[in-house]
Amino acid sequence: MRILYIDLDALRPDHLGCYGYHRQTSPVIDALAAEGTRFTNCYTSDAPCLPSRTALYTGMFGIRSGVVGHGGTAADPFIEGRTRSFRDRIELECLPARLQDAGYHTAMISPFGQRHAARQFYAGFHEIHNGGKGGMESAEEVTPTVMKWLKEHSAEDHWFLHLNYWDVHTPYRVPASYGEPFADDPLPAWLTPEVWQAHLQMVGPHKAQEISMMDDREDPAYPRQPGALRTQADLRRLFDGYDTAIRYADDQIAQIVQQLKQAGVYEDTLIIISADHGENMGELGIYAEHATADHITCRVPLIVCGPGVRAGAVDEGLHYALDLAPTLMDLIGAGDRSPSWDGQSYARALTEGEPCDRDFLVLSQCAHVCQRSVRFGPWLYIRTYHDGYHLFPREMLFDVETDPHEQHDLAETRPEICREAAARLLDWHDAQMHRSTSNVDPLWTVMREGGPFHARGALARYCEHLRKTGREWAIPELTRRHSASEGLAGS
Repeated sequence: MRILYIDLDALRPDHLGCYGYHRQTSPVIDALAAEGTRFTNCYTSDAPCLPSRTALYTGMFGIRSGVVGHGGTAADPFIEGRTRSFRDRIELECLPARLQDAGYHTAMISPFGQRHAARQFYAGFHEIHNGGKGGMESAEEVTPTVMKWLKEHSAEDHWFLHLNYWDVHTPYRVPASYGEPFADDPLPAWLTPEVWQAHLQMVGPHKAQEISMMDDREDPAYPRQPGALRTQADLRRLFDGYDTAIRYADDQIAQIVQQLKQAGVYEDTLIIISADHGENMGELGIYAEHATADHITCRVPLIVCGPGVRAGAVDEGLHYALDLAPTLMDLIGAGDRSPSWDGQSYARALTEGEPCDRDFLVLSQCAHVCQRSVRFGPWLYIRTYHDGYHLFPREMLFDVETDPHEQHDLAETRPEICREAAARLLDWHDAQMHRSTSNVDPLWTVMREGGPFHARGALARYCEHLRKTGREWAIPELTRRHSASEGLAGS
């Protein structure tokens, strides 16, 4: 069997037609979903990019691998120390290495390892094709490499190809010549003028008045992305930029599918469509960023089609993205799993329709904020340790089945649910620390080093932007919460 893993950076599932989106962003992905199984509740255990992809390939939660952030100590895996052999545990036990052990040729088309200096992302790969732009490659630069690889290798048996497209990630880089396919389509109905106007008064990176994280600067090289959302035209420009990027990536997938069919191997290729994380587009007042441990940032699309996979099926159970590792081992008949993996196979859900879901999930984010969340039943409970300048409360609770855009925080009215979630989080944390080889929770490493990488040492600069945009009211509370850690950030 051949395995093609298509990784669309920052793709949230509910902007795909097969997940119910009202715009035609994804006709090719939708067709693949109709031929296979679509998962509605798959989440990355650790957001955003670096922690997520580390978890995917090491098979470990960030609390156990050590990678939960984008900078500082917690951007690197724990050092194995004196037990390290000639090859380290990641090299021996990562998913690509186990595929190699099973006789698979492993290849990657992605600059991600260089972008984040992530050696663990390259472990176990025979071939690595790096576009050299650190994730700034647009699809028209990536696809020729993909097509060349497929023409040379698709007819071979037992290969695994990880393909990474970046267009859906900011800044939206689709060429102007592609046009504006959604110019006449309405914006999502939930984002009413009243909701958007309320967002203009909120504070924090990537809020409506600071799409460029800490300010409203624009880059003329990327005209599809505004610097702020002060008018309805700005809002449309942002949504159209994001959705156009999805459609542009979908066009590339069309070429790939056609090439597999021409080579006569489409029916024998397992195709997986997923992402490293989603993208908040107004949820929690955050736009064009993956900055929290919430439902929107952490939920990813998961579509699997190919030999033996049920067609037209929908799985609504709770799964982690890192469950892919044991699942693939089962699907290729290798069966055995690495002892370090935290994943739980859902292979029988794909082939037999058997429930393979979990009772609850714990989600983590330590690059923009420090948060851990618990997803169970209809609930998402978010516990904040560092708010990343967003002024989040310590606890938030959302019913994501009835309120998927997280507009109504129920923490004060449903304290019993918060207590249940906090107990689940504590039990999970205890279990992970018992399994840990380091006895260190990397979330607290991030906190000791001055807070999350993307909200570290920037308080004074951000407060100046707040003064310029008439939101001085937030400065005293931001200063109260963060002045002490800001003083430690450079130490």
